[in-house]
Amino acid sequence: MEKIIQVAKTSAAQAIHPGYGFLSENMEFAELCKQEGIIFIGPPPSAIRDMGIKSTSKSIMAAAGVPVVEGYHGEDQSDQCLKEHAGRIGYPVMIKAVRGGGGKGMRIVRSEQEFQEQLESARREAKKSFNDDAVLIEKFVDTPRHVEVQVFGDHHGNAVYLFERDCSVQRRHQKIIEEAPAPGIKPEVRKKLGEAAVRAAKAVNYVGAGTVEFIMDSKHNFYFMEMNTRLQVEHPVTEMITGTDLVEWQLRIAAGEKIPLSQEEITLQGHAFEARIYAEDPSNNFMPGAGPLVHLSTPRADPSTRIETGVRQGDEVSVHYDPMIAKLVVWAADRQAALTKLRYSLRQYNIIGLHTNIDFLLNLSGHPEFEAGNVHTDFIPQHHKELLLSRKAAAKESLCQAALGLILKEKAMTDAFTLRAHDVAIAVTYNHDGSYSMQIEDKTFQVLGDLYSEEDCTYLKCSVNGVASKAKLIILENTIYLFSKEGSIEIDIPVPKYLSSVSSEGTQGGPLAPMTGTIEKVFVKAGDKVKAGDSLMVMIAMKMEHTIKAPKDGTIKKVFYREGAQANRHTPLVEFEEEESDKRESE
Repeated sequence: MEKIIQVAKTSAAQAIHPGYGFLSENMEFAELCKQEGIIFIGPPPSAIRDMGIKSTSKSIMAAAGVPVVEGYHGEDQSDQCLKEHAGRIGYPVMIKAVRGGGGKGMRIVRSEQEFQEQLESARREAKKSFNDDAVLIEKFVDTPRHVEVQVFGDHHGNAVYLFERDCSVQRRHQKIIEEAPAPGIKPEVRKKLGEAAVRAAKAVNYVGAGTVEFIMDSKHNFYFMEMNTRLQVEHPVTEMITGTDLVEWQLRIAAGEKIPLSQEEITLQGHAFEARIYAEDPSNNFMPGAGPLVHLSTPRADPSTRIETGVRQGDEVSVHYDPMIAKLVVWAADRQAALTKLRYSLRQYNIIGLHTNIDFLLNLSGHPEFEAGNVHTDFIPQHHKELLLSRKAAAKESLCQAALGLILKEKAMTDAFTLRAHDVAIAVTYNHDGSYSMQIEDKTFQVLGDLYSEEDCTYLKCSVNGVASKAKLIILENTIYLFSKEGSIEIDIPVPKYLSSVSSEGTQGGPLAPMTGTIEKVFVKAGDKVKAGDSLMVMIAMKMEHTIKAPKDGTIKKVFYREGAQANRHTPLVEFEEEESDKRESE
């Protein structure tokens, strides 16, 4: 905080826009700006305080006539008291950090048995993120929708709403795809939502941009959940459907102007989606990952396609920040057209160098239930299998495309040669008419095509047994990458045996670090006996807490890291004693 204030003074800045980070909802920081005579572009510190402490916000909302979810928000933070209230409210319940945000310090508890462990984990994460481990308990609404309303207040007592966004589709309690307006909501519910959000804003004399979050059940009843006293990451979808610039509004209101439009003048047009592109591996429980952006190409930005990013090709996604690479925002006249545009743009977003969720987002946006607008916060767990299906591509045709791309790239027009990919031999014969015959196992394919360039990228136009296709072709070191409308595929060209280093297995079957991060807690020491599933240690990486569990029963021989140490991805964390059966096998 002090450093930022110092920079503001040195540069003679009159105001500070806190972005969407931790300082954007930090009352102390807003106070500090006030003391230093610098305008904080956000609400007054009192509104941040009232809405930031979830227990206070609930009672203010109830008094203002805004519907709220049942829960316990009391002072008594003893384990016993919290557990009793959880029982009274009835499982499943949600434990939330009182000062929480961004899914930090938040746990769903489905039964009394797991209450204690989840409580401790939530408290640790809350302490780490907000330096306050107080929690509240509330009823968990099953398969709810997460619908939030964008509100704006000014210094003249005016407040308006700019309609709602649906941010239901989440993983790890964090949003992954957002849309505005919310699908399937009738105009009268939309009006009620907006008016409830304005009552909420007025109850705390709100100034600037804010978001009132509601939880909505299947019958479209809605309950106040919390208020984010800042601009949200997903504000572009609201800008797209209202034709406004909310950051400009923030600056105008901070400068003492009135809200630029009256409620009647704010109209809703068309439909917008935002997809968050993350460096993470959906097939490995959405584990965040760091790494280089070896290749990065994106769709073209235009008035209805917006790309917000902080990286370029060649940059590194680091472990010290959130793993988001970019936000892709699209607008069209209706939801179906916007969805088509979203999928088209995602196919143009091509990244090599680290795992991303792009193919996952493509599967998600193409899922029939998502297309139908049947969204809720359990969407990903419920449709997990279909969403993680790897592309049902005819792998042999892809191999033919890769081989053709390689041949054309190399211009090695010999009569015949063999490419080995994934231990599949492809015998290629060059025909005099310019086509190729490629034999994979017992099947022969007739292949022809050409390379062409477009905006610094190479594309492969290709026909395999008469079926035409077009793909972006990138060959890096020993891998061929093809990006087409079906998604992406990578095919390795084997490295000669003498070059490949022998990969070592995990030490005695001990767990490996799932990602690079800091060891926060260690629960075991050498000599401890553990059962499969026991918690061994807690790692913090990419702003998230990850519990490392024992992969099998056994005795710990060695723990490789102390608390506070940094562990690299895929390094062994503990070593197990060798068991008798292992010994016999190794002998």
